[in-house]
Amino acid sequence: MAFPSDLEIAQKAHMQPITTISSRLGIDPDDLELYGRYKAKLPLKLINERRASLGHLVLVTALTPTPAGEGKTTTSIGLNEGLNKLGKKSVVVLREPSLGPVFGMKGGAAGGGYAQVVPMEDINLHFTGDFAAIEKANNLLAALIDNNLQSRTRSLGIDPRTISWKRVMDMNDRALRQIVIGLGGTGNGIPREDGFNITPASEVMAILCLATSFEDLKKRLGDIYVGQRFDRTPVYARDLKAEAAMAILLKDAIKPNLVQTLEGNPAIIHGGPFANIAQGVNSIIATKMGLSLADIVVTEAGFGADLGAEKFFDIKCRAAGLKPGAAVIVATIRALRSHGGAEKDEFNTPSVERVRKGFANLKRHIENVGKFGVKAVVAINAFPTDTAEEIDLVQAECEKLGTKAVLAQGFAKGGDGMKDLGQAVLDVLESKASHFHPLYELELSIEGKIETIAREIYRADRVVYGGDALTALRRIKKLGLENLPVCMAKTQYSFSDDPSLRAAPEGFKVTVNDIEIAAGAGFVIPILGKMMRMPGLPETPAAEHMDIDANGVISGLS
Repeated sequence: MAFPSDLEIAQKAHMQPITTISSRLGIDPDDLELYGRYKAKLPLKLINERRASLGHLVLVTALTPTPAGEGKTTTSIGLNEGLNKLGKKSVVVLREPSLGPVFGMKGGAAGGGYAQVVPMEDINLHFTGDFAAIEKANNLLAALIDNNLQSRTRSLGIDPRTISWKRVMDMNDRALRQIVIGLGGTGNGIPREDGFNITPASEVMAILCLATSFEDLKKRLGDIYVGQRFDRTPVYARDLKAEAAMAILLKDAIKPNLVQTLEGNPAIIHGGPFANIAQGVNSIIATKMGLSLADIVVTEAGFGADLGAEKFFDIKCRAAGLKPGAAVIVATIRALRSHGGAEKDEFNTPSVERVRKGFANLKRHIENVGKFGVKAVVAINAFPTDTAEEIDLVQAECEKLGTKAVLAQGFAKGGDGMKDLGQAVLDVLESKASHFHPLYELELSIEGKIETIAREIYRADRVVYGGDALTALRRIKKLGLENLPVCMAKTQYSFSDDPSLRAAPEGFKVTVNDIEIAAGAGFVIPILGKMMRMPGLPETPAAEHMDIDANGVISGLS
């Protein structure tokens, strides 16, 4: 009998009312803002800074992934189930899925198999409207910018050639990357080049995820850098009086969302920036709320540890004062085969030699997490095509590095298949082996921060700056933003900026083509190699295989 699909498992789940789930966290039902029977918004007043400082924070990250992903969300949910089965008060805190991957290639982001959050369809499709609110706030600022260009009496004198703010939509649509707007006559605005990013790449998303309060949110929105006047002075969103209206659109989106796992444990989901083009972690507010309501929070960071984990440590933890007590690095045998030289049609073909060669990638990620003072456990996310010999090899090699590698079977067995991983994480937390610290100090120059990450995390020999990047560095210095952290935009498929270099490449350079300013979010974004902030659909989009019947039952969603 074939293993049921993720959607089939989710649709057969017996969900409990969200009021029952919230009671497990000690939340008064009157504090819930209900979105039907199984979803709710949580008020910010539930955050208790003192209690949050006492909780244990566990980061789930991964080795460099294959295009299908290696199961960080599945592992995060499964680990949370396992910890609860071990009698711990644990909550999983995740990002919200983007419709781009849902209808594209990678699929949804609600976990998989018997390690899922539910209602799966709702979480993957619109959810509580947070992405729509972020999109509208972003595009309101874009409309205000173009309206000011058109104005004769209230013009700020913005030079249209310098406008860096783009519109967004939550869909993969390559045709919108570069467009011309304002055509059709004087009544339709000023013609200029523009473009769309995908919503997870919006600075408004980054701001929502780094804001610590509603007041902080509004201030950060006002600090968004828009471009320059003709006299070369900077223009910010506050100059357009945009921040209050944008904040109004985000009044509900700032509140975290409460749902449940298949085993009836609480799950908090909030925010959804990608990790290759943004910071790749859920909101500070959601994480602190989880730490206020439970003893252990399991959270995840996008793509490999060179991206999501580095940004989690250097940007989010620094901004929020968080101190993670353990990290879980998700590895799959198929990804190790890939890094060992297997091509896509060979990912599921057993090969101890390829796994041995590909282990160099996992080894580097283990070493890198240690550079932040965080003790790691490796979770081998189990697949039916894995062999005992390959698993034994990974565990033995990890043991040589002083790292425990545990077989994680949350996909097939839920919490029962994750108790061993849960115990390994508890052992790290109880040993107090982690002593977190960021990789670099903010006093370093922007170039110094970029080069520290490139050298220490990517293991590049040198960094090369293109003409646009050099211009951006001068602008950053002029604006007084040199003390900001950096949020590297880089391919997720390699330690380098070349996606074809697998495993653990050495002797390479990285090229910084440009550096974007995200003053509201509180970081700058070096663009390494060829990066796009609006993905395209694959040749055969996942959307083609979806359907909905007359009763509203969805099929084909993954």
